[in-house]
Amino acid sequence: MQNFDGIPLLVFFVLVIGFSLLSVECGYLLGERQRKTGRKEPESPISAIVASTLGLLAFLLAFTFNMAASRFDDRREAVLNEANAIGTAYLRADFLEEPLKSRVKKLFRDYLDTRTLVATTEKSSAELIKKSESIQNELWTLAVIAGKNHDSPISGLFVSALNQVIDMHSVRVSARFYARVPAVIWVCLLTVAVLSMLGVGYYCGLAGSRSWSETIILVTAFSIVIVLVADLDRPSQGLLRTPQQPLQDLRHSIASP
Repeated sequence: MQNFDGIPLLVFFVLVIGFSLLSVECGYLLGERQRKTGRKEPESPISAIVASTLGLLAFLLAFTFNMAASRFDDRREAVLNEANAIGTAYLRADFLEEPLKSRVKKLFRDYLDTRTLVATTEKSSAELIKKSESIQNELWTLAVIAGKNHDSPISGLFVSALNQVIDMHSVRVSARFYARVPAVIWVCLLTVAVLSMLGVGYYCGLAGSRSWSETIILVTAFSIVIVLVADLDRPSQGLLRTPQQPLQDLRHSIASP
């Protein structure tokens, strides 16, 4: 499991809010206990510490959000580049002799269907990637046959385009499975979030007063941003999925007659 991919986003959201509220409550109980012992603690340094931890949490959120958004943009650009590479290779297949041309074009249509499914489903993604690689091998075998039968610059152009298709497949697989927010950053972010909420509760406990409405607003606001980062970091889950429109438009334009 990459990071928290096994946890649905709605459940993850509830867990983040739950742990944050629990941290606030634990901090409040600690602060209240400290206040009841009669030992006074200066409020100014404590308020400064709480403000600093909240500021650090905001910084980590901004840093992680920027990282996840950058990877989201990379995945979206990779889709467009792959669609362009496949479209170029498909057009250059027109220069091949029959029956190679028809076979290659059919394989490209199957390949497009498979590549779209890989990006839009979590189930059997490994099998779909293997199927994509199997189609690549078939295409490469046909390209080798075409090159041996007709050793010309035109067949070389097709081989070059097919090579670009294979390269873009590797780029997209890497972007999907490996270009993610590192687990250590998630651990740091969630740890700082818990400590920040603990500090907020502790300060309220020392003061002897708190507002549940303001606490819930604070916790919910931070939780929404954390879940938004998690959504950006998941290529095929949640509301923010990598658009596959370039591949779908290409598949529509090369639909078999």
